Amino acid sequence: MRLVHLDLKGAAPRVSYLEQVFPLLSQLGANGILIEYEDMFPFKGELEILKSPYAYSEDDVERIQQLAELHKLEVVPLVQTFGHVEFILKHEKYQHLREVERFPNSFNPHVPDTLALLKSILSQVIEKHRHSTWIHIGADEVFHLGEGMDSKNWMSRNKGDTGTMYLKHIKEVLGFITTQYWGLRVLMWDDMLRKISVGALQGERMGTAVVAPELGVSAVPVRMAALAGIMPSARQKPVPGPVGTSVLGEHEDPQASSCRWHRYDHYSVLCELLPVGIPSLAVCLQTLVNGGFTEETKRKVLDALGFQSMQLEQSTCEGRGAFPGAEIYHMVEQVNGHLKESILKALEEESAIKGWFSPYHRKRQFGNPRNMESFGSKVLKLHEDWESFVRDLRAHLETVYFPDTVEEWMEENINPYLDQLRDLVRDYR
Repeated sequence: MRLVHLDLKGAAPRVSYLEQVFPLLSQLGANGILIEYEDMFPFKGELEILKSPYAYSEDDVERIQQLAELHKLEVVPLVQTFGHVEFILKHEKYQHLREVERFPNSFNPHVPDTLALLKSILSQVIEKHRHSTWIHIGADEVFHLGEGMDSKNWMSRNKGDTGTMYLKHIKEVLGFITTQYWGLRVLMWDDMLRKISVGALQGERMGTAVVAPELGVSAVPVRMAALAGIMPSARQKPVPGPVGTSVLGEHEDPQASSCRWHRYDHYSVLCELLPVGIPSLAVCLQTLVNGGFTEETKRKVLDALGFQSMQLEQSTCEGRGAFPGAEIYHMVEQVNGHLKESILKALEEESAIKGWFSPYHRKRQFGNPRNMESFGSKVLKLHEDWESFVRDLRAHLETVYFPDTVEEWMEENINPYLDQLRDLVRDYR
């Protein structure tokens, strides 16, 4: 299985864009989609509070699955069942289910309501994916596990540790899935399992599963509790910092690269946009399919993306590109490469601005027109050019993303620099 992880806790694309992207993913060698819905799932009833205002509709979820089937992509839904549940625990209604009261990251596994809530969430997601043969239960990065009073008391009473406590909760989740949905196979991330002793894993003696190890190390069978039948999967090495953007060659190992976060967690800023990550994803998928990034592999990627050439070391692609979102790819490249530099150069290196139109002058609204005219036309032209560019970029983003994503991306990547220019032009006028 070669899965592309759609991380929808940030920058969830419109279904109309997925309609364009799925054929490309299939062409590049993917045969499955791992969908981490989070608050984009159309929860109903008591769970409706978890929905984003822009959540997919039930028809959207059905359409996504139809598109995937059309392009021979198996859909694997992902439901976080232990950590990374900020989108749930941020709500006052579920605050009593936190492991540590002031942190919304992880569930308290000792409160009966936790498992009851997870059963409801899993049931709604699984029922909308009746053709899926796999479910992913997340279970990575369970921050603060063992720090809550309930956990400390449990470990004291049972002479246990966080590892046995972790396995106990996972077994309860699995017990529900295997009882209610016979034949449904389960995936989970492997980082928490790596911290558990081999003895603890072997002690349960209830079957064998393959643990996906550190990347580049051969996998070994481990006897694992009632975790039998689970395939823990290696997680991607994250991009360097929460505001990183995809670059070619950033991830050497193709196993790591098919998973690209849109956010590190529910509260962090956006990492990157899907159209910007497509060239990197294409390289990774084709490398995985062909066992290496040969010249032939490179040619296949170039043909699929409509580029003339690419330089992995420089993270550059030459040519217009002919993949869905290519315009956004190039425009984000312009923002990253020129927006900040061009504005700061105009504001900080123009001597007439520094000498005759300083913050002092602007605050008190006085200046010599002779000196102001020496930089005015240049600054007005720069402002006009970037405003025109940003209008075009916004229009392209709105075809792919919902309004909240467009606003957030603009506020994080455009406004910190363009607002400085806007303020100067306003004061100049």
